[in-house]
Amino acid sequence: ACLVPICSLHGSAVTTVEGVGSIKTRIHPVQERLAKCHGTQCGFCSPGMVMSIYTLLRNHPEPTPEQIMEALGGNLCRCTGYRPIIESGKTFCVESSVCQLKGSGKCCMDQDERAFVTRPEKICTKLYNEDEFQTLDPSQEPIFPPELIRMAEDPNKRRLTFQGERTTWITPVTLDDLLELKVNFPKAPLIMGNTTVGPSIKFKDEFHPVFISPLGLPELHFVTTTDDGVTIGAGYSLTQLTDSLHFIVSEQPKEKTKTFHALLKHLRTLAGAQIRNMATLGGHVVSRPNFSDLNPILAAGNATINLVSKEGERQIPLNGPFLERAPEANLKSGEIVLSISIPYSTQWHFVSGLRLAQRQENAFAIVNAGMSVKFEDNTNMIQDLQMFFGSIGPTVVSASQTCRQLVGRQWEDEMLSDACRWVLDEIHIPPEAEGGMVEYRRTLLISLLFKFYLKVRQGLNKMDPQKFPDIPEKFLSALEDFPIETPQGIQMFQCVDPYQSPQDPVGHPVMHQSAIKHATGEAVFCDDMPSLDQELFLAVVTSTRAHAKIISIDTSEALSLPGVADVITAEDVPGDNNHHGEILYAQNEVICVGQIICTVAADTYAHAKEAAKKVKITFEDTEPRIITIEQALEHNSFLSAEKKIEQGNVEHAFKYVDQIIEGEVHVEGQEHFYMETQTILAIPKAEDKEMVLHLGTQFPTHVQEYVAAALNVPRSRIACHMKRAGGAFGGKVTKPALLGAVSAVAANKTGRPIRFILERGNDMLITAGRHPLLGKYKIGFMNNGVIKAADVEYYVNGGCTPDESELVLEFIVLKSENAYYIPNFRCRGRVCKTNLPSNTAFRGFGFPQATVVVEAYINAVASQCNLLPEEVKEINMYKRTSKTAYKQTFNPEPLRRCWKECLEKSSFYARKQAAEEFNKKNYWKKRGLAAVPMKYTIGVPIAYYNQAAALVHIYLDGSVLLTHGGCELGQGLHTKMIQVASRELNIPPSYIHLSETSTITVPNAVFTAGSMGTDINGKAVQNACQILMARLQPIIRKNPEGKWEEWIAKAFEESISLSATGYFKGYQTNMDWEKEEGDAYPYFVYGASCSEVEIDCLTGGHKLLRTDIFMDAAFSINPALDIGQVEGAFIQGMGFYTIEELKYSPEGVLHSRGPDDYKIPTVTEIPEEFYVTLVRSRNPIAIYSSKGLGEAGMFLGSSVLFAIYDAVTAARRERGLSKTFAISSPATPELIRMTCVDQFTDMIPRDDPSTFTPWSIRVS
Repeated sequence: ACLVPICSLHGSAVTTVEGVGSIKTRIHPVQERLAKCHGTQCGFCSPGMVMSIYTLLRNHPEPTPEQIMEALGGNLCRCTGYRPIIESGKTFCVESSVCQLKGSGKCCMDQDERAFVTRPEKICTKLYNEDEFQTLDPSQEPIFPPELIRMAEDPNKRRLTFQGERTTWITPVTLDDLLELKVNFPKAPLIMGNTTVGPSIKFKDEFHPVFISPLGLPELHFVTTTDDGVTIGAGYSLTQLTDSLHFIVSEQPKEKTKTFHALLKHLRTLAGAQIRNMATLGGHVVSRPNFSDLNPILAAGNATINLVSKEGERQIPLNGPFLERAPEANLKSGEIVLSISIPYSTQWHFVSGLRLAQRQENAFAIVNAGMSVKFEDNTNMIQDLQMFFGSIGPTVVSASQTCRQLVGRQWEDEMLSDACRWVLDEIHIPPEAEGGMVEYRRTLLISLLFKFYLKVRQGLNKMDPQKFPDIPEKFLSALEDFPIETPQGIQMFQCVDPYQSPQDPVGHPVMHQSAIKHATGEAVFCDDMPSLDQELFLAVVTSTRAHAKIISIDTSEALSLPGVADVITAEDVPGDNNHHGEILYAQNEVICVGQIICTVAADTYAHAKEAAKKVKITFEDTEPRIITIEQALEHNSFLSAEKKIEQGNVEHAFKYVDQIIEGEVHVEGQEHFYMETQTILAIPKAEDKEMVLHLGTQFPTHVQEYVAAALNVPRSRIACHMKRAGGAFGGKVTKPALLGAVSAVAANKTGRPIRFILERGNDMLITAGRHPLLGKYKIGFMNNGVIKAADVEYYVNGGCTPDESELVLEFIVLKSENAYYIPNFRCRGRVCKTNLPSNTAFRGFGFPQATVVVEAYINAVASQCNLLPEEVKEINMYKRTSKTAYKQTFNPEPLRRCWKECLEKSSFYARKQAAEEFNKKNYWKKRGLAAVPMKYTIGVPIAYYNQAAALVHIYLDGSVLLTHGGCELGQGLHTKMIQVASRELNIPPSYIHLSETSTITVPNAVFTAGSMGTDINGKAVQNACQILMARLQPIIRKNPEGKWEEWIAKAFEESISLSATGYFKGYQTNMDWEKEEGDAYPYFVYGASCSEVEIDCLTGGHKLLRTDIFMDAAFSINPALDIGQVEGAFIQGMGFYTIEELKYSPEGVLHSRGPDDYKIPTVTEIPEEFYVTLVRSRNPIAIYSSKGLGEAGMFLGSSVLFAIYDAVTAARRERGLSKTFAISSPATPELIRMTCVDQFTDMIPRDDPSTFTPWSIRVS
């Protein structure tokens, strides 16, 4: 929707998510099932999911699971981990969506039925009841309006012109009319899908006074087939192209359709379904993007472009010169692309498309290729060879010299090694090339060429097995791309006690209280709040230097632009501009790229943004500029003092061990990528300097504090309202306070309401994310795998201001042993101060980074002892009630149980054996397995941060209004609180309403973070309800058979207060850093996960085959929400450890500022088989013996990282390389490929690092 120009919708009928179904009328089955299958958490992405599935169902009422996967391929979700969303879609498929192990009819979880019999509690696997679903009735859908059909078919249609302030939009109705317009406006772009021009206007500030849009011209929409090939109209969308090619492939013999097969393979993963529905073949060809997945194949398949102009028609070849934009091969002025002709392939002609991207679909290729070879009949003598590579330069590049030199050669190994050398000579990727990954991209050039070579060898063998030997069997798997499978899975949890009262919702998988509203798009987020009178929009001006003096700020041009109300700078802050070290508006100097210098307030966002570009700032760079942890260590630049925990005598122990190893581990950061960017609405009041803010935050009290400090007014004048946030993950704990204060200062200065919404690029730049970490270890151990001593140092990149970095570091040091007991253990940590935007809280709060180091040294020990890592984990794991390194007592029994069940139920050792068999038979693909245990904690070591309050009102009709200090971020906190109140008041949940969180109702609430939202607010709600029930007790005793409503009426008559404040003092945690001991956390959450992956050693791609998670949930208040949290955190963790990669320039500029350059997991990344089990234990300290599971799953994603390393180790072993190699995170395709060293990585040219400045560097 963000790309569709309004003018192009003339004659269309638009159905929005509210039009599909609404809570006001009736909801649609798609919406109902998404909600009831728990496919929505924060709800921000849900309307998009609904529209994707709805669109599919309108075209295919009985879809296949593959079609569901394809339809959702262009949608992102950061909360759920996708499994429940796919499942909700699969309920519309004809075949049953219940996994009966891939059609064998046996359930894979019945491997050992006896194991379940001994258990007292019953295991449930149904999180929703399909019998409740409405049936889908396609006849009830709205029809396409007949008047629009009549309009489209009107023979006297006339040219359509829309005239804007600065631009004109013209829709011609005939081809002649279009050509006439092209002569009159030779520079005007032709707009069809707007997938090229749209982004250029938005991101590159392109401007066009005239747009010509030949939408719906019949001359551009056709397919014709001749004996030689197929001609397809330039107006065909990529989806229509796909459908046509599928039809042709089904009709024609295989040897004629090699080019079409290659195109179809790339069309499946090109962008997402939404883009493919819009983008056209002609637009794609003529815009010649350097990353094009189709043009290299079309060129290799000898396609031609049919052009037309006023002068007539002509053909030009779609070849190297055209793709490389050679002037003589270009379109002439006034010409347009009419169609593309693709010839059939012949028997001795092979065509292939190859690509590798950071993510399987919806990601630009890192390198892609189209290759073809034609042999003299019945020989393997090259008659014609073509190779085109994309994503390696400003245009698609043809290796034409190499191809010419190889003509006449035979297709054999010697030819291959010449071809590889010559391609590397001919195609030069400079060392400082944009996009980085230079050595990787050079390696991919020849790795993809090798794949093509094998494919052709195999093809020749099929045609004449006598003459042409087949490729080695061990190489066969190199030819197969990873398939996109529909995930299967089971979620297991404890059934509700059959004796529990039927109306008590606790323990049931209750749907999220706003789920239906999420699915209909009627859940109100800040940005959905209607505009206010005189409201202004805010745009930011940020620093472009990492460390510099501000010499001057010139706002004169910006202020003269239309609609601009004011420019706000540090001078306009009435109170603190620097509160606790956090700076609102930069003053005199900037300390990172992305620091806010000033903001522009204007009547529309477009005006504000335009004016922000016109603010002129002059800088003078200052030294030092510190970007990386290493630079910070050189300059001794820290944000806080060292934190240390020590037990035993480390130095002494090192003298008495068999072996000592040392190493270091780099873990890069992570972007929160919440779906709803930071959004604030600040409304100044006319009296008493009051101000009201509506925003998505995890910590309204903090926003109130910063706004009050900035405006220099008491906190009682500032009201913060928080209804829901579209995801937060820690990124909305401290940052909204800063941005809220920035908006409040603007609202205060202008006296008008301010709406401040960060665009994704600015959000990623300004708010930063997870701390990059450098871990150094020295480990002493015995030859049998027992670790005797560990000395570990952690450094995190805190950025330029304190934020929460010190607390993150404390958590890292306290949790740094994970599940292992090491008698002599020392851990030290420091926060580095750098000139990067300040890093902040992120789900897991340091633990997911730090434990990579722990698991890395366990792996290193295993490697030295020739043991499996899992055996070393078992040997060193806590076995009995023990004390942590900081002297907190705990019982690891649930940890042992999760670990044991994980290895057993996942058949770990049997599958490990099977993977080894697979690895023996496959040289270029390897499988790896890893299991990781986890000892996690919730809460904070500071007792007063664990307190909470609630406010419960009972009204005279018996309805209840519930408020508490926690924030609803998608985790279902409000849903659980309603469950608690329902049990305590003994009334149905339908009686209870929860509207919002605000500083007016519950003051001084702490942050909703650290997995403790339910723990502390649940206790407060319980307390309030129990106070009310105690007051009602005398009335109930007099009339035990009465109804709730009668009791309430009677209580009012007897003047009994029906409102109560509940309070929970908090878990009494403490930590004494002087003594290095304390009861730092209220309790532990244990878990284990096992993952299996397959890697492609030639490209570095990987596929996650299966994951089993066992999480100690104690007693789950709501298994649907808890499993949702575990799965969502796991997928977020898996992204963090594999494909999510933040890239910074050596000058401290963040390159990855949007979904184009930062890849979070999509539906294709989740495990093909995904099993989650909530393990029962006891936790009497918490409400209803539950446990906080919001963050714990994050680290379990590292089982994927270590499974990848297991596979990489297998590849290196076979190639005779050293067993030990540095482990770092994320394990991107680049890292996997370059660690699997082979003849191709040895062949590429390498540059001397001192001779160039790389495009990006790591900051850990």
